[in-house]
Formats: sequence, C-alpha cells, structure tokens
Amino acid sequence: MRTFWLKTLSFALAACGLAGSAAAAPWEPSKPVEFVVPAGTGGGADQMARFIQGVVVKHQLMKQSIIVVNKSGGAGAEGFLDVKGSKGEPHKLIITLSNLFTTPLATGVPFNWRDMTPVSMMALDQFVLWVNAESPYKTAKDFLEALKSSPPNTIKMGGTGSKQEDQIITVMLEGLAGKKMTYIPYKGGGEVAVQLVGKHITSTVNNPIEAESHWRAGKLRALCVFDSVKLPYPTKLSHGMSWQDVPTCTSAGIPMEYVMLRGIFMPPGATPEQLAFYVDLMAKVRATPEWKDFMEKGAFRQTALTGEAYFNWLGKNEQMHRELMKQAGFIAQ
Repeated sequence: MRTFWLKTLSFALAACGLAGSAAAAPWEPSKPVEFVVPAGTGGGADQMARFIQGVVVKHQLMKQSIIVVNKSGGAGAEGFLDVKGSKGEPHKLIITLSNLFTTPLATGVPFNWRDMTPVSMMALDQFVLWVNAESPYKTAKDFLEALKSSPPNTIKMGGTGSKQEDQIITVMLEGLAGKKMTYIPYKGGGEVAVQLVGKHITSTVNNPIEAESHWRAGKLRALCVFDSVKLPYPTKLSHGMSWQDVPTCTSAGIPMEYVMLRGIFMPPGATPEQLAFYVDLMAKVRATPEWKDFMEKGAFRQTALTGEAYFNWLGKNEQMHRELMKQAGFIAQ
C-alpha cells in the first residue's frame, strides 16, 4: 500500500510541475466536487473548507464548482466512512482535522487514514486557552492555579465533540493540575465560542479562527497558545493585542503543546492524474493573497506538505495520538 501510494504521488508531483516539470495535469473534474467536512458548521475545518471553496471560485482555479457538505455524525466517522466507501470517485475531497486519528481509536469504527488518498497538508492549526473577557483569570497561570484550588468539576471546559482534540487537551490540563474539570461537548467550534461568550462555560481551547471574531469584539480573552513558539502575526486585533502578543502556554506556566492538522484527502483508488490535479489545485490556493490573509486571521502555522513528507508526518502523528488517547483512557475496548 505504501509503495503504491508513493509511486502514485511521485507521478502526481511530476505531472503538476512540483517535480521539475511545468506540464499541467491532463485530468480535471467533469462535474461538481463534493468537499466533505467531518465536523459541524462554524468550526475551523468548516471555515477552511468554505474559504477554499470561495478562493477557487474567485480565481477560477477549476471549471467545476465545489460543494461543501458537513458530515459530522459519529465524531466525523460519517464523513470518513463516506470517503472510504467512495473508491475511485475523483469528484470528492475531505478536509481533515485530528479526528482523522482520534475517531477510529475512540469508536472502533473501521477506518484509518490510509484508507484514503492523502493530497496535501494545508496548514497546522493552533489551540488557544480562552476565557470570557470578564473572567477573573487574567493569565494562564491564574487559570491553572484556580483549577488546582477549586473543588473537582467546578470549572467547565467546553469543546468540540467527545474524545477528540479539545477533550484530549482538557485531560492534559487536568493531569497538570491534579484536578478534574466538567467537560461539555458541543457540535462545533463556533457553538463552543458562543457558549463561552454567554458565560455558560468557564473556558475553551478553541482554534484561533473559531474565536477570533469574539476576541476582536472584546468578548473573549486569550490566555496562551499551545505551541512551542509564539504566533508570528503582529497586527493588533483586540484591545491593542495581536496574535503575537499571546504567550505560549509553556512560558505562561502551563507546559503543554498541541497543534492540529488541516489536511486534504480524496477517496482511495485515485489515479496519478487525478491526484496531480488536486495537489496542484491546493498549491494554487495557497499561493493566493487571500490565503495569506486567512492564515494571519486564523493564526495558523504555515506548514504545507505533500508526497512522502506528508505520508511520514501522518504516520508519526497517528502514533502520537494513540499514546495520548491511551493515557486519557479514550481508546475503545
């Protein structure tokens, strides 16, 4: 499987010009392309899929349209199984997040990322520890100390889904504090942010793009980012603060790191020409000025991978999530 896939990717890269040739891929979609989002509306994956859809239309990057379809059932299993079962269908894409790894581990659903055809890593998404702007917690250290000193389950952490990224980070925070929180799952990151604005929960670890508008409006406070380095974006967005002003969680007293994939896959059985078309399409999307603005607005880590580098990254992160899920007790028995 790995050898076949890498040979396919090698051909694809050559065909789309990324391996030293300027030749265009001979294949192109002959009907609208369904773009599956294995998550709810308003979240980071949904926003990126719809953004890509808009960029493709604006710049006329392909003749056919893209139709975004949310299939969030079973923590994204609905979307993944749909794509897995669409072998040989080149008019379907899926945007992935870390539930690519967590959903099959947590549910036992018969799916693995190798059941699809990897196209491109578009970026890595961040997680920020958020509280309401009127919260007494001014810093990440304040939050951690409150968690340590509060009765168990006092602090309510809202997140997208169960046994996924947000709850994994929650369990990691609980381990640092030695204290349990009440984790409340919602369908998508947009809903999570609204619940925090309404003070129905104490905190979230939403992606930047899921909470950016509320932060800009002064409704939320960003305490720290779960990455090894600070965000590189200096534009002031919220009460004199930029993404660059948000400290790393480690430097702020919470020694934790976690970033998430935003990647594109297509169904199994893709031909080299079909894969080449979408590798090239996503490269064109990333080359637009709108993409640059989108990356800054959402405070993404701008890491793009294709080919063997992408394949290897997926394998390593699958194993990392297996260990995290095992430590959290989230793996299906």
